[in-house]
Parts: sequence; C-alpha cells; structure tokens
Amino acid sequence: MAELLDAPEWVDKNKHIIEPLFCYCFLDAFPMRCIHDHFYTVDGLVADESRIKRDIFYEINEYLDTGVARKVDHLFNALKMAAYSEPMPLQTDRIHVANGTYHMDGTFTEDKEFCMNRLAVGYVPDAPTPTRWLQFLSELLYEEDIPTVQEYLGYCLLPTTKGQKMLMLIGKGGEGKSRIGLVMNAIFGSSMNTTSIQKVETNRFARADLESKLLMVDDDMDMNALPKTNHIKSIVTSECKMDVERKGVQSQQVQIYARFLCFGNGALTALHDRTDGFFRRQIVLTTKDKPAGREDDPFLVEKLVSEKEGIFLWMLEGLNRLIANNYKFTISDRAEENLSQIARNANNVVDFLASEGYIRFQAHLEAPTCKLYDAYHLWCEDNAEKPLGSKSFANHRMAQIYSAYNLTDTDSIRLPDGKKCRGYEGVGIALRYTEV
Repeated sequence: MAELLDAPEWVDKNKHIIEPLFCYCFLDAFPMRCIHDHFYTVDGLVADESRIKRDIFYEINEYLDTGVARKVDHLFNALKMAAYSEPMPLQTDRIHVANGTYHMDGTFTEDKEFCMNRLAVGYVPDAPTPTRWLQFLSELLYEEDIPTVQEYLGYCLLPTTKGQKMLMLIGKGGEGKSRIGLVMNAIFGSSMNTTSIQKVETNRFARADLESKLLMVDDDMDMNALPKTNHIKSIVTSECKMDVERKGVQSQQVQIYARFLCFGNGALTALHDRTDGFFRRQIVLTTKDKPAGREDDPFLVEKLVSEKEGIFLWMLEGLNRLIANNYKFTISDRAEENLSQIARNANNVVDFLASEGYIRFQAHLEAPTCKLYDAYHLWCEDNAEKPLGSKSFANHRMAQIYSAYNLTDTDSIRLPDGKKCRGYEGVGIALRYTEV
C-alpha cells in the first residue's frame, strides 16, 4: 500500500476514502453528468460505463488491500449522485459533431459543450463529394427516391420529430440496402441504436434504450404483423415526454426522438391497426432488383465509410431542404403508390368498395351493415381474399372509411319487417347479390 504521505486528499489518515471528496476530484478530472442513471460527457453518452469503473479502480487500487471491486461499485454509485443533472434541453439549432459544434446558420466552432448526442463524424466543409456513396444509392434506388433518403437521413441529425415519419426500404433481398445502416452507424456512433421495431413495440423495456438516440435502425425487419402499433406511432410523432421502463427501476418520463429506419423484404403490417394514422407515418421506398450476375464488393462498407465527412455534408443539404419545406418530405409518385398499395393490401374493404357488381353508389340508396357484410364476404370468396369478421368489418373498417365515399352512417335503415337497423345511406347492394 502507498504511504499516506503520497496519498491524495480524499484518503484520510485512517486509510479510508472520503467518498464525497473523491467524487468531486474525480469529476474535476473527468467532467461528466448523470442523467436518468446514464453518464454523459462533452462527447455524449458514455456507452461503456465499465470504462468509468476501470478509471475508478486505477485511482484507488494502490490505497486498498482488499475489497477493491466492492469499493469501485460503491464509488461508481456515489459518482452518479454527485454528477446528477436534469436532462439537457433539446437543441435543434446546432449539431454536435466529433470536432466541435455545427450551427444551423452555417457557422462552426471547435468548442464542445455537454450534449446528449454527439456524432462520430467531423464537420469538414471542404470534404470531397462522396462519389462512391452516390453511385451506391443510384444503383440501389430509383432516382426520384434518392432526395427522400437524403432528407430523411438529414432529418435524423437533429433531435426533433417534426417530420413525423419513419422510413422503410423494401426489396426482394440481396440488393445491399442494409449497407446504409452500417454507414449511418459510422456517422451517428453512440447516438444510434440497432434493434427490432417489433421489440420496440412489444417489449416494455426496449423503449428505454432509445433515450438520447437520434436514429434507430432495424436492418432485417420481422415480417410478422405487429400485434399493436400505439408505441411506434407515439414515438414517430411525439413532441412530449413518454413513460419508459427499465428493469428493476421505477419508470420515468423521457423525451424520445429516435427516428426509425427499417430495411426488409416486405412492408410493416399490423394485426389490427389498418387506420390512416398507422400508414401516414410511413415512407415506403422500394429498391431496384439486384442485377443478375452482379459481384458484391466485400469492402463496400469500408469504401463508403471512408467518405463519411462528405456524406455528412450531403445529409446536411437534405436537412436544409427539409427545413425550408417546413419538414415536408419530397415524396415521389412511386412512393405514394407504394403506401397506397400497402394500405389496400392491409384493408381489403377498400378494394371491395372499389369493385363492380357487388354494390353501387347512389345518393337515394341505403344498405344495412349486415347486407354490406354479406356482399363483402361474397366478394372475398370470389377474389380469394380472407374476410374480416363481421364485427371488425362494421366497427373498424367501415367506420373508419365510410366518409371518404360520401356515405352517411345511420341507425334508421328500415328492414322489410319494419324493424330499423344500422347501415349506410348512399350505397346499395347490387341486384345480382340481393339474395345474399
């Protein structure tokens, strides 16, 4: 053990560590803040907190003979209390980059301040154009969809949900779309999280992992339908705090602004939610098919990452365009049709209402809901579609979309026996199916 004459001020004459004094000295040497039980430095989240414990060990090990590991844990917890801080305010007027602070007015300073999310890329205003990245995107995506990707990736640079969208890139497989996620990891660093969107929705602890993250990437989206969608929808559009849980810890109110970037071989679907609210939060882009005979470059990611400073400038260009357009994304006709098709596939009632020979629309007509369902059920049989249950058809699908067809919901449809029932005015059953 070191002689006490050489000991720091936080070791007393009885060879005990004065914990508050140790914490203040440690934080003076290694400035940190503890927010919601996580440490942050000027470089953002300390992703590996075992490094802090290692530093504590190096500070105290020569003054203790036994119980060093237990003391390290004790001091680590004391540090959390000494470094306690309220969450830092969100800053949408600047981007914390690896070599300083980029302000959205175009100015840059090498000064760093405490922040919740610092990027792993530096601001290099004269970085060369990322030609390999642009070539990769032109081979992967249709030309009219590249501005959408540029704006969305730029959108993820700021801690805001004003765009109120998540981005889905859908392909048949093997196109290389998930390479985008690996490049983004090199740019966002600890400000990005890779997980499953299914897990975010269904695991009550998963949402806590999105705190202080700018981007969440799902690089192989599960094609099983989501049992619920309320958490995902809330995160995409939320501008206030939400309740999150961590194992063994009291739930907390946390502001989550992580944006979702998902890659898959099919669209994101839901078991029960076919509402417009679910689909209008999505941007769905389809990739080009992988060319026959293409030889994949095993070093493609390394080549793309080598251009990350130029890619960052390209993303900034997209962000500035998005802000100038009041956070409205550039959406191609192709992308619009993608989303319409997905919505139709998820809700075959829409296709039923657009069919011929089963129903007809005229202002003077009316139809009981039960008869509409009979016609819908027959349409499903004729078209090899799986019909919804009668209750789901009536209370969810028709109730959500009838106004778009200029129908009037009423409970005064008169039946042949004089009884009245629920139904719709403005639509009637086609004659060939009046017996159903």
